[in-house]
Amino acid sequence: MSQPTAKPFLPHVLAFATGLVFGVGLLVAGMADPHKVLAFLNLAGPWDPSLAFVMGGAIGVAVFAFAYARKRATALLGDPIRLPTSRDITPRLILGSVAFGVGWGLAGFCPAPALVALGNGQPKAVVFVVAMLVGMAAFEWLESLSTARGTLNTSVNAVSPR
Repeated sequence: MSQPTAKPFLPHVLAFATGLVFGVGLLVAGMADPHKVLAFLNLAGPWDPSLAFVMGGAIGVAVFAFAYARKRATALLGDPIRLPTSRDITPRLILGSVAFGVGWGLAGFCPAPALVALGNGQPKAVVFVVAMLVGMAAFEWLESLSTARGTLNTSVNAVSPR
């Protein structure tokens, strides 16, 4: 009998550490505080521009990280790198962006900060995360209907290992 091969432990440790650093960063930056986020989004009232610096810092890091990733075929731990190849602006993309923005503006959460706030015990985050999961399930259901009918535009989902 052959022994089952054990999955490497290091990727799990690194994934946990990365998630932990990301979550702590969201807490420190105030991204898990819906009042701070809503104050940032409120251009007509008492606007709080501090999250613009957080976003600017994130974009600055991402520019270099994606430039580096585009030059590689595999990630540092050996998994293939899959980056989106489609640059099409489709109704589906616009609808998803609008839904994301409306949800962010109404609740003051986007997915990652909502999970951090949930872990931090914020009751409003429970409602948001449940609604997010219901929305994800509805998307999967509609996607399966679309796929069954053959009406899904697969070019929007295209990713390729480099």
